[in-house]
Amino acid sequence: MSSWIDGNGGVYVAGIGLHPYQFPNDTPYTHLGLTAVRAALADAGLRFDQVQSAYVGTTSIGMAAGRVMLRHLGSTGLAVTQVENASASGSFAFRQACQEVAGGISDVVLAIGVDKHGDGRRAANKDGLERLSDTATIPAVKFAMMARRYLRERGADIHSLAAVAVKNHGNAARNPFAQFRKPRTLEQVLASPKVVGDLTVQQCCPRGDGAAAVLVVSGQALRRLGLDAGRCVRVLASSANSERDESEYGDGALELVKASARSACEQAAVSPTDLDLLELHDAFSVEELLYSEAIGVCEPGEGAAYLARGSSAINGRCAINASGGLIGMGHPLGPTGIGQIAELTRQLRGEASGRQHERARLGMAHMIGLGSVAIAHVLAAPAR
Repeated sequence: MSSWIDGNGGVYVAGIGLHPYQFPNDTPYTHLGLTAVRAALADAGLRFDQVQSAYVGTTSIGMAAGRVMLRHLGSTGLAVTQVENASASGSFAFRQACQEVAGGISDVVLAIGVDKHGDGRRAANKDGLERLSDTATIPAVKFAMMARRYLRERGADIHSLAAVAVKNHGNAARNPFAQFRKPRTLEQVLASPKVVGDLTVQQCCPRGDGAAAVLVVSGQALRRLGLDAGRCVRVLASSANSERDESEYGDGALELVKASARSACEQAAVSPTDLDLLELHDAFSVEELLYSEAIGVCEPGEGAAYLARGSSAINGRCAINASGGLIGMGHPLGPTGIGQIAELTRQLRGEASGRQHERARLGMAHMIGLGSVAIAHVLAAPAR
């Protein structure tokens, strides 16, 4: 049975580009974003005046950031839409681009994420409600409590949490676009300063600046535009949801991850165990263990064991966060989800030099936003 994403001949990623993620500095956001867009255009072999629409994922720059930035490539009259959904801003910008292409509105759409480190003000802190705890809306506190529960219920220890960071820092060291480029040992991760609970600094993602861009193209337009179909990755699924009421603390986040991943796999007609690659939200190390189970690449309760036996390593059963993830590659917010799509595209093309996962055919990019929204995309390697 076909789904909406099969419309207009299917949806493809034809070009990708990034500006390396970096610690906050005075580089203008326009330079970050335009670097990524120009790289995506060159990668696809397209001109900017062929782009019909743009979706810009950003959280901290301000109003109308996209038009201010894109005018430097030319005033072509394209439609520009700004998207904000916390950590998942870029992912939702990509989803909007996919919907526009699949719906036949446009054949070439730009999805870009760009951000500078901002003040991080959250709507949850301005809702006019009093709370029992001043830390109730701080993600690090929530995930530290979830980590403590995970260790207790799974019979794991703090080494299991630290091992996630070791793997992802190691992957990031092989990624020229990553914010952290230095491998870490288990001893270094555990010895880094504590943030909250069992989570140390090197088990928590950095904030910073960066940009990532992808060009989404319809299958109907591939030949007409003269694009290389052997480098165009197909988008098989896009699924999004938000939290439901939870019966126990932390269950809401896990259920929304599970539901969004299940829906995406159903739409793509694949099983989670078919995935060769998985890029997921590991802002805190425990998330990778929890979400690998919730998404279904391993059995419930086996996240730590799956990691320990190398199944989530590059060239393991399913490479999880081959990019370095949020912990190693960085988490500039707006670009993060689109950076995941760029990593999957590079891997599925067989172009991830230095960190290539062998025989990669299927990948999922999964993001959450403040633990209350989730979004998943499934991508397939080009037909050869």
